[in-house]
Amino acid sequence: MRWFKRAEGERARTIEAAASAQARGFYSWLTRQLGDKEWFGSEKFGWADLSVVPYLNGARGNGVGPSDDSVLGRWLARANGRESVKKSAQAAADSVRNMSQVAGAVQSGMFKREYRDHRLEWMIRSGGLDVVLEGIKHNNIRFSNELS
Repeated sequence: MRWFKRAEGERARTIEAAASAQARGFYSWLTRQLGDKEWFGSEKFGWADLSVVPYLNGARGNGVGPSDDSVLGRWLARANGRESVKKSAQAAADSVRNMSQVAGAVQSGMFKREYRDHRLEWMIRSGGLDVVLEGIKHNNIRFSNELS
């Protein structure tokens, strides 16, 4: 919603509310997976932690991350304190700054948003079917390429 400007106003708020509720459910699941361990995979920071960090940092950037005082929030603070994560998170934050231009590129037809299975499913489940249909109508979304 924020970068591609597919929905604004009440429609965007409805979809974002669904996303927030879905995220909270995911955080509950992640909290259960973490349990009382310091890291997801073992006693050391590893692949499982690397798999979770970018999603939670991205969610925080969109205002729906875990609270600082939650088990997951404290885990995220530990993970973000690692030099390798700091470097990667900074690179991601730097790339997001350039996203402010993408809505204009979509509207002009220079860029088509790709809807793969998970994005399409999410939009439909979250109340955004009309967003997808409008994108088809305006020819500014695409689906995965077919190979022949």
